[in-house]
Amino acid sequence: MVKRFFFCSVCGARYPKWLGRCEDCGKWNSIVEEIPTDSVGGNAQKISFTDLSSDKPKVERKLSDIPEYDRVLGGGIVPGSVILVGGDPGIGKSTLLLQVLASLAQKYTCVYVSGEESAEQIQLRAARLGVSKAPIKLACENNVDNIIHSLDQSVDFLVIDSIQTLQTPRIESASGTVSQVRACSSELINYAKTTGTTVFLVGHVTKDGMLAGPKILEHMVDTVLYFEGERTSSYRLLRSVKNRYGSCDELGIFEMKQEGLQCVLNPSTFFLTQRSENIPGTTVFVGIEGTRPILVEVQALVTKSYFTVPRRTVVGWDLNRLFMILAVLESKCKISFADRDVYLSIAGGMKIAEPACDLAVALSLLSARSNRTTSNECCVFGEIGLTGEVRSIARCAERVKEAAKLGFRHVILPKANKFLDEHVDAKIDISEVCNLADIIAILGQVSGDE
Repeated sequence: MVKRFFFCSVCGARYPKWLGRCEDCGKWNSIVEEIPTDSVGGNAQKISFTDLSSDKPKVERKLSDIPEYDRVLGGGIVPGSVILVGGDPGIGKSTLLLQVLASLAQKYTCVYVSGEESAEQIQLRAARLGVSKAPIKLACENNVDNIIHSLDQSVDFLVIDSIQTLQTPRIESASGTVSQVRACSSELINYAKTTGTTVFLVGHVTKDGMLAGPKILEHMVDTVLYFEGERTSSYRLLRSVKNRYGSCDELGIFEMKQEGLQCVLNPSTFFLTQRSENIPGTTVFVGIEGTRPILVEVQALVTKSYFTVPRRTVVGWDLNRLFMILAVLESKCKISFADRDVYLSIAGGMKIAEPACDLAVALSLLSARSNRTTSNECCVFGEIGLTGEVRSIARCAERVKEAAKLGFRHVILPKANKFLDEHVDAKIDISEVCNLADIIAILGQVSGDE
C-alpha cells in the first residue's frame, strides 16, 4: 500500500492527513495530497571536493540587448541559470519572454515551449510584436519528460510557459499540484545545470500575489522575478526578489505599447511627467531601487471626516507606517489628524518599501493639512523615528546627484548624514533637519506662496 502525505501549497508544511486549514501559515484550503516516489537507498557513492579557488575561466554573462531586463538580472544572463518569472494573469510575462528570446535568438539557439497556448496563438503574438522572423524553435507540450528528451545540449535558452501546466507520468496527480510542480522543476533544473542551458520558467501567482505552488520552488531556482503593474495602465515593473548572481530588489521599468514592451531608460522623468504645479500635498521623494536612484511623487489628501473612525487609505506604501507617522506628528508636533480622513498615494503606481520615504510622507501630510504648497524644485528623503528625530539613510550622495541632474535646486535631508556640498557638481541648496520641528519651520521657506 502506498502511503500518502499531505503538504501545504503555501508554506510547504507536511501533515499525515488532510486539514482544512494549515496550522503553520493559517491558510485555508491550501492542503494538497501527494504520493511520494520511491526513495533510492543503498547506492550511495563518494563525492569529490575542491577548493574555493578555481582554474576554470570566469563565466561570461550573455546580454539580451534589452537594457532593463539585463539590469534586473545583474548585468546579463548567466549560462546554466534557472529564472522564475511570476506575475498576474495578462500582465505581459509571455510577451516579455518572447521579446527577450527573439533578441537572444540572433546569436544563440532558443526554444519556446508552451503548455497553455497553441502554436497559432504564439505566432499571432509574435507577428504583433514584429518578431516573426526570429529563429526560435516553438513547441506545445505538457509532458516534461518529452520536452527534455527532445532537447539536446546545443540549446542555449529554453522558455517554459508555464511550470504549473507541466506534468510527469511518474507522479499520479494533476498538473499544478505541489508534487508535479516540484518534480518537473527538479527535472528542468537538473537539465540546466548539466547542459549549461538557461531555463526561464513562467509561474502563476495566487490571489495574494504570491507564486503558486510549493514555496520550495523559489528556493530551487537561481533567480525570482516579479512582473508587476496595473492592467489598466501602460507601465510595467520587473522586480528582482532573489538573484544568486546579482543584487536583489533591482527594478526594471517598461512601457506596454501595441508593438510590445519598451524600456524606460529614465524612470525618474517617466514618473514625474504628469506632476502638477502649486498643488498642496505633493512632495518629490528620492528613493533607491536596486542600484539606481529614482524620483517619485508622494501625494497626500487630508479632508474633514464625517465618520466616527476617520479613513486611512494608502496606495503604494505601508499603511502601518502611515499610522506611525500620524502618531508621531500628533505626539511630537501637536498636529492632530483625528478628525481628518487621510489618503496617501505614490504616483505612477510605484511601491515604496524603504523607510527613507518617511520624511516625504510627513511633508506631504503637513502640506495638505495646512493647504500650503511646496516648491516644484524641492525634493526630500529621510527616516523618521518614534521620538520625532530624522535618522540618517544610505547612499545620500547618489540621491542628491540624481535630483540635481533632473533640475531640482533644493533638497531636504537628515542632518545625521553630514552631507557636504562638494559631493555634488551642480549648485543645489541643502537643508539639513534633525527632527519634525525643523520640517515645520522650513515648510514656509519651501512654500510656493508669497
